[in-house]
Amino acid sequence: MKVYGTATSACTHKVLMVLAEKNQHAELVEVSVLQGQDKSPEHRKLQPFGEIPVLEDDGFLLYESRAIIRYLDHRLPGPALTPDDLRLRGLMEQWISIEQSYVSGPVWDLVRAGPVYEIIRRSPGAKFLPPPPDRNAIAAARGELATAFDVADATLARQQFLAGPEFSLAEVTWLPYLQYLVASNGADLIDARPNLARWWREISDRPTWRRVGQVLERPE
Repeated sequence: MKVYGTATSACTHKVLMVLAEKNQHAELVEVSVLQGQDKSPEHRKLQPFGEIPVLEDDGFLLYESRAIIRYLDHRLPGPALTPDDLRLRGLMEQWISIEQSYVSGPVWDLVRAGPVYEIIRRSPGAKFLPPPPDRNAIAAARGELATAFDVADATLARQQFLAGPEFSLAEVTWLPYLQYLVASNGADLIDARPNLARWWREISDRPTWRRVGQVLERPE
């Protein structure tokens, strides 16, 4: 089993996190976004949209990180990251959708305004990425995240994790974006909400996440 991606990629983090939680291993085949390797003709044969990660499992290719993590959770032995209870599973899917619709986009707006993007701007792959946002876009992104985080904070006042009593794929999808938000001067948005902050401390302190949640700190 191979994962085509990079150790500092948020989307690759999701896949590596599931593998870590399952105590399983896959070969990480480095595809550098900063070098533009994800846009190369060779990589587009695996992922026609020129993105990472891609999973290769005995000749079977699968791309899109949220699809990959669902596949791996069912494919591999180890602790289940999808609830058996249908309603809790529905809640897990709801929170994955919330991340995709209301969290990851504005997080990346703030990342593009912060120190991580200063590293990216000096790389060959920068030409494939959007420019830094202006002041109005930054304010809008913070407002969008405040709304989503208020909803999450209220939910986490009643239960330990987003979908109920157990860590699930919902946490897996949120973790990388919050990690990059914290690295991009956005920790105050989490810290201002006590239940969200408690949850973030707990999930970001998991040994599996400490092992795989590597933030970009220098040019590749």
